[in-house]
Amino acid sequence: MHSLYLLIDLFTIVVPLLFSFHPRIHFYRLWKPFLLANLSAAIIFIAWDIVFTHAGVWSFNPRYITGIFIFDLPLEEVLFFICIPYSCVFTYYCLDTFYDLSWPKKFENIFFIVFPVALLTVGIIFLDRLYTSATFITVALFFSALKFIARVTWLGKLISVYAILLIPFAIVNGILTGTGIQEAVVQYNHTGIIGLRLLTIPVEDLFYGLELVLLNILFFKMFQPPGKK
Repeated sequence: MHSLYLLIDLFTIVVPLLFSFHPRIHFYRLWKPFLLANLSAAIIFIAWDIVFTHAGVWSFNPRYITGIFIFDLPLEEVLFFICIPYSCVFTYYCLDTFYDLSWPKKFENIFFIVFPVALLTVGIIFLDRLYTSATFITVALFFSALKFIARVTWLGKLISVYAILLIPFAIVNGILTGTGIQEAVVQYNHTGIIGLRLLTIPVEDLFYGLELVLLNILFFKMFQPPGKK
């Protein structure tokens, strides 16, 4: 059982890693920009994780981890910020390459006004819940800045891909939060969250995951060679 979290990390990356060599994809050629992007995003999220772990927002069940720690975090938690982003960026790259995921301009403009305002409102209402407020407010600010200041054109595509990614997300995060096993791998302090869950998954995790994907794709596009973005 001590290898469960590690196996979950490996499970999420093995198929995308193998398909990175597919002759129609060749994602391995973009490993350098991905690694640069992932390192940039991982620094942010690992720092966030360390702070929230020390604040008691969440903890890790010793029953399901190997006992190896890096930066006061379980090895598996650090690997999470590599394996999950790789699978998500790979999925985004493939879907964006083979399908037109563009949104109608008018709908996209309306969505990215309503969506951040709704998130910001929830974050302010629950300022006393650290995970809730930090996640909802930062997601709202990131999307608003990218849409209306940086004026990036791929945010609608990101939401479409993330909607698809929610299927494997529900499986992976469901197990981590206790679905199908006796105890949760990642245990949440009820004082840091709203308490609304989808099965065992705190609703905050849906938006934390979106933010993780958003930053990795943002940096990935920044580090990609010109003409490949």
